[in-house]
Amino acid sequence: MRNWNFKVLPCNKLQIAKNLVFNLIGIASIVLVYACNGANNEPSKITIAAAANTQYALEPIMEKFTEKTGIGCELVIGASGKHTAQIMEGAPFDIFVSADMKYPSDLYKKGLTTAPPEIYAYGKLVLWTMVDGLPISIENLNDSTIKHIALASPKTAPYGQAALEVLKKQELLNSLENKLVYGESVAQTNQFIYSKSAEIGFTAQSVVLSQEMKGKGNWALIDDSSYTPISQGVVVINQPERNNVQAYKFYKFLFSKEAKIILKDFGYSVDE
Repeated sequence: MRNWNFKVLPCNKLQIAKNLVFNLIGIASIVLVYACNGANNEPSKITIAAAANTQYALEPIMEKFTEKTGIGCELVIGASGKHTAQIMEGAPFDIFVSADMKYPSDLYKKGLTTAPPEIYAYGKLVLWTMVDGLPISIENLNDSTIKHIALASPKTAPYGQAALEVLKKQELLNSLENKLVYGESVAQTNQFIYSKSAEIGFTAQSVVLSQEMKGKGNWALIDDSSYTPISQGVVVINQPERNNVQAYKFYKFLFSKEAKIILKDFGYSVDE
């Protein structure tokens, strides 16, 4: 019969061995948890704060982006100035697609974006009416049949600022002041025009070229020498508690050939 020699560890050495085993198990568990959390922390959806003029163009861009990457997009529409105020208050946005360069530049200066803004498109201003037979021109805005002229608030919406520039340049601001109706954003301005609450109004060309609005009412392009070019910028918001990887992917896609084709279809000018 074979003699089996068992070596009995002293109690303190046995305890050390047990502790070592448990520690190894604990470390493995922690690594596994962090690995899982790392995957979960990378969001499957990003939140995009966007100027109202971009709504119709961004929808097909987001659709293509999701098809290519599997990353979902939630779109929050509003005036650029209002979005800026919300971001300063800590709103959980991943990307800010502005109607100008000023607002995203302000955020960058305050350290709220990961990099300075880049121009993704140049917007164009139009006059739009739903009233049949109404002549569409800057000169006709003084006509007595026009009681209300809609434009976005110049305080928060760059397209409103551009419209105000046009009226000042044509020396019409004083004579038309009582007719002006201000929307919080281009989106609300569109509602005023579409519902005929305002007989005519200023909006973005991207709106009247959208599938939803194409062929509805009549519009005329404003000479772009009448206002400062509407350079529209985009930034990734600096959110330490969020994963910016997905946001950067959308940022990059917005400058892709596919996205630029869509932007041009909606009347924007883009750098090639």
